[in-house]
Amino acid sequence: MNDLRIGIIGCGMIGREHLKRLRHRIRGCSVTALCDSSLECLNKAAEIAEGEAEKYEDASKLINDKNVDAILVATPGFAHGDSVLASIEAGKPVFCEKPLATTAKVCREIVKAETAFGRRLVQVGFMRRYDRGYRQIKSLLESGDFGEPLIVKCTHRAISVDDSYTTEMAVTDTAIHEIDCLRWLLNDDWQEVCCIMGKDTKYAHKELSDPQVMIMKTKKGITAVLEVFVNCKFGYDINCEIVCEDGVINLPSPAFPTIRKDCKISTDIEQNWMLRFIDSYDVELQEWVECVKRGELSGPTAWDGYLAEVTADALVAAQTSGKCERVETDKMPKLYEA
Repeated sequence: MNDLRIGIIGCGMIGREHLKRLRHRIRGCSVTALCDSSLECLNKAAEIAEGEAEKYEDASKLINDKNVDAILVATPGFAHGDSVLASIEAGKPVFCEKPLATTAKVCREIVKAETAFGRRLVQVGFMRRYDRGYRQIKSLLESGDFGEPLIVKCTHRAISVDDSYTTEMAVTDTAIHEIDCLRWLLNDDWQEVCCIMGKDTKYAHKELSDPQVMIMKTKKGITAVLEVFVNCKFGYDINCEIVCEDGVINLPSPAFPTIRKDCKISTDIEQNWMLRFIDSYDVELQEWVECVKRGELSGPTAWDGYLAEVTADALVAAQTSGKCERVETDKMPKLYEA
């Protein structure tokens, strides 16, 4: 079968990383077109593509290029909606980095457009579903050996963020991963969420509340407690523990050597979020390419993207209300039924 010809919209950091990945590590595909409104970003990506990709400043022209079979959207979240909707209109599969969109309204429009098309075209880049550790947890939970899950305890810590990072972004850019991944692990939808703002770290700028503790409850009553701490200073620290009726499952940490020296035992902590999940990005895009070529997507859907955004909206509301907020969703279309 011929290579899947991919066009990339958004040539910033993550777009260029995906470009390198698609060119050098993912089998069965080629990158034939690039688009960005920034000429600087576009030219940097073109250098990586070594002149083998057409350059566009207009996303619609890339989407309708006859030499593009599928689209990868890696623009900032607020710009995702237009490109995804245009890809659906053109009948082309589209991989959209998370979030699907930054408002539930736009997510609904995407779900409606895809449903009207009558076939799945959209996959959302929730890469944690492709991480080996999370997949091991999923397999253990599905084995039934641990009984029903009862409580989930997670941390999402980062070394630091810049002054453009806001309190809301602790939900929309950071906790969004746990919102989707835990729902997938537990096979249960969120029903109610709340957010506790406590004492701020001295490293948080004045517009940011950090850390935050988010509590989410599923429809079956499973409670998840998530610590988001984006100025922790010591590393990129992702943890997940699931307390079940008959045992406890802990997320495996990335393998670093344990060192004994100077009367101390130490183990490194990952410093780079992209390196922590680099393998999952590879697995994610390889599976996407293969599924698109078969004509049957299997990854996170537009409906998953919509549910994550509705839950994020409720958590953002809880940040200011100080109350528990209900997660109110539409009825799932038949297109997304398993």
